[in-house]
Amino acid sequence: FFRFSSRTMTATVLLLCVMATAVLWVFGLPLYGAHPPKEAWLSPKRMQMVRKQVQSRGVTDERVLRAMREVPRHLFVPLDSQWLAYEDTPLPIGHGQTISQPYIVAFMAEAAEIGSDDRVLELGTGSGYNAAVVSLLCKELYTLEVIPELHQAAAQALQLWGHSDNIHFKLGDGYEGWAEEGPFDVILGTAAPAEVPSALLRQLKVGGRLVLPVGVHPNQELRKVVRVDAAGHYQETGLLPVSFVPMRRPG
Repeated sequence: FFRFSSRTMTATVLLLCVMATAVLWVFGLPLYGAHPPKEAWLSPKRMQMVRKQVQSRGVTDERVLRAMREVPRHLFVPLDSQWLAYEDTPLPIGHGQTISQPYIVAFMAEAAEIGSDDRVLELGTGSGYNAAVVSLLCKELYTLEVIPELHQAAAQALQLWGHSDNIHFKLGDGYEGWAEEGPFDVILGTAAPAEVPSALLRQLKVGGRLVLPVGVHPNQELRKVVRVDAAGHYQETGLLPVSFVPMRRPG
């Protein structure tokens, strides 16, 4: 039998701990075992996300950048995905839906030219992350979700975040919008219809902007539509190719 002194055992355990910590550090993983990653580790990741994924791709609106730095994306993803929250990718949130890539969230917010006095309609609450970012940019945000489980989970996540006083929730059909609260300065879509729904165009103010992914995968495009006048004339611009989940009807 081999015998180890307490000093040898202590040194061995310390060496193994150092080696495990080094492996986690090299691969950029949080050092918290099975527990949720902590804000002290995630906050620098969020700042890095904004610099490397958003600013480096050309988003310059300082209000948008500030909102992206402020909103803790990890609160809006499943617990087992929180350590991936600041990676350059969409993430699954259940029910066949995803949380959008951070760059796309920032790009759409900048393209919509959201003002501090604007009333905004969001189509597809999803995880609640996009709603959190947009709510820091506008006066009032009205957000629709068609999937009951996501509607409830997003409302809970936004309440946990603690800055949801100007966010109004509704379980409903994104194709129909929220006519009783319109017209809106901005309409943002986080899921793609095959064509721009006419009901949404009617809910834009004159000068209002609609930013929405349109088309059937793999031929989707992010479009911006501006209402030119009260007579129903619109100016439409293609912004960039995208890949979004389809916009769903209720049921």
